[in-house]
Amino acid sequence: STLPAVAEELLREIKKAFQETSQVPDDLLLGLKFIFGPAAVPALDLVDQRSVTQVRSPSGRTLYQVLGSSGKLYTCYSSCHFCTCPAFGFSVLQKSESLLCKHILAVYLSQAMGACQELAVSEEQLTNILLAEEEDEG
Repeated sequence: STLPAVAEELLREIKKAFQETSQVPDDLLLGLKFIFGPAAVPALDLVDQRSVTQVRSPSGRTLYQVLGSSGKLYTCYSSCHFCTCPAFGFSVLQKSESLLCKHILAVYLSQAMGACQELAVSEEQLTNILLAEEEDEG
């Protein structure tokens, strides 16, 4: 993964705590805010609203779709740490101000808390999702 070790460890701790108690302790929430900054609280809101869907094809390829607070659907790739939202392009890639956007953080947190919706699609449907993203960007 492309996250710093401290961020990886924090996500592991959140997963462990959530499995044991079904909640995230305050010290880990503070750590989340410290490491991920302004993306932390909006990402937790997205998790609470169950806005993250894992899209999986029969071949095992996976991507995530996150319904943003604006109502727009963003495609996230946790395997390569990428999101199609404008904030990712600007704050993460261009300015290097943030480790990630709220959508990718919501994906990681949803994985840790077992809060992902799941959607099985055909290979053709997955291809159409990917092609639709390219058209949006072009």
